[in-house]
Amino acid sequence: MRLDMSKFGLMLISRPAGREAYLAARAYLFDDASAEVVLDFSGVKVLTPSWADAFLQNFRADFKGSILYQGTENPSVRATLSLLDRVQHGEFSASL
Repeated sequence: MRLDMSKFGLMLISRPAGREAYLAARAYLFDDASAEVVLDFSGVKVLTPSWADAFLQNFRADFKGSILYQGTENPSVRATLSLLDRVQHGEFSASL
């Protein structure tokens, strides 16, 4: 299954918008929660960590299949996905 992320907008920039996009996608995606899903970021101009975190955190919680990314040539998309991957794998620690 392929999800065209540009359908949610070309500038994906706020946590509330990311959550709203996830809720819209959820209505269509979870017939088979173990299927492979391709998130295609082609055409997305700006992807912020807040939008991506709100969307992907919920997506990963509900969807147990493999998630692949396409169209990640944009520096904003690439940097955001890289940052979230590093955070998810514990490469950052909180220090005060």
